[in-house]
Amino acid sequence: MSFAASLLLALLIEATLAWPTALYRRIGHPVTWIGRLITLLETALNRPEDGKFVQNLRGAVTVALVLIAVTTPVWLIATLLPDGWPGVLLGGILAWPLLAARSLYDHVAAVAKPLAQGDTTAARHAVSMIVGRDPAQLDDAAIARAALESLAENASDGVVAPVFWGLVLGLPGLAAYKAINTMDSMIGHRSPRYEHFGMVAARLDDLVNLLPARLTGLLFALMSGRLRACLATTWRDAPHHRSPNAGWAESAMAAALSVRLSGPRIYGTRIADEPWLNADAPDPGAADLQGGLALYRRAMLLLGCGVALLALI
Repeated sequence: MSFAASLLLALLIEATLAWPTALYRRIGHPVTWIGRLITLLETALNRPEDGKFVQNLRGAVTVALVLIAVTTPVWLIATLLPDGWPGVLLGGILAWPLLAARSLYDHVAAVAKPLAQGDTTAARHAVSMIVGRDPAQLDDAAIARAALESLAENASDGVVAPVFWGLVLGLPGLAAYKAINTMDSMIGHRSPRYEHFGMVAARLDDLVNLLPARLTGLLFALMSGRLRACLATTWRDAPHHRSPNAGWAESAMAAALSVRLSGPRIYGTRIADEPWLNADAPDPGAADLQGGLALYRRAMLLLGCGVALLALI
């Protein structure tokens, strides 16, 4: 039986339970385990005083070691899974923590609730948990934009891409994707310490997200009720985004809700002058954030239906 059935089960478990806090306190989470390994290797291998080539090489070695360490035991486990429904059940349980549909929804809903109640302070605190911008600089519109952008981008990174690579390469592919995405989030950003050391991790993450990011935008467009407008806006605006991938989901989200997203923002003391997505539309508000969550639910339901169809086939 194909791994699609296990993925469907994993999606259902995660949608119901997320990753329970009690379980996290007891054993942590696979992503945190991967994160510890990345930190260990980065501390041992990253020497910012080295030249660009050496930093790139050390970063490439880190990526290779993490992928080997993560995928080898997962591949061995996958080969030992029994046939039939017992294998589906065990595969679903193993895949469950590597998906984040419910977790993402809960984090964004935690922003939407105080924003709708007019509690800007609480909304700022909640949004600071999911974005890297200075929350003190955010008004209500900027809070809604940040939350919607995080919802759109992480729908791809946290749900669609893991499912995609699970369908293509099974449980090892799912685990490898999470390792790559975790490396990108930890060492793939541009800073004096990681600009060269994390280059391979960042480029690899861009590569493995090329198709899933565009698929995420398509899912949003299909469930928007404004298919042609969403596709036109996404095709026009996504290539101008700072990321080769994030703009596809964010542009589709912006067009679906008839709001503008992205634009200039503040990271610490740095102002990032980013272009607007769906620039002629107004800023989002609390109601639009609720609308974004509803669109996300519909898109994830469509994704689940697609996985179920593949499982049946």
